[in-house]
Amino acid sequence: SGKSLRAICARDDMPAVITVMSWLRKHPEFAAQYARAREEQAETYADEIVAIADDGRNDTYIDENGNERVNQDVVARSRLRVEARKWVASKLKPKKYGEKIQTEVSGSMEVRSATELTDDQLAAIALQQTEK
Repeated sequence: SGKSLRAICARDDMPAVITVMSWLRKHPEFAAQYARAREEQAETYADEIVAIADDGRNDTYIDENGNERVNQDVVARSRLRVEARKWVASKLKPKKYGEKIQTEVSGSMEVRSATELTDDQLAAIALQQTEK
């Protein structure tokens, strides 16, 4: 349901967080179930992000002069809630929700065998490497 481990363990009928951490180390099957639950939590957060973004009920208010104004506190809080969920989802399920880093290389490169180089060229390359 998207609840954190701390929130679940705070209930009277649940074990303490330290107990759950101990179970994770001792019981591989429990650890696998926990990992699946965390991945599902990322999906719940993704759904919540859309719901928070679509909910504009308190984004504006009517001031004392009858003018509609943006409630900056509510908007900022919604932004914080979205960003927090995005961050956690990216950590729980990085392949799906993490940053996509793309590297692009352009230009050309000449590759030659060291046996094709003269002694002077090899010395110049060695000198360049020591200067770095």
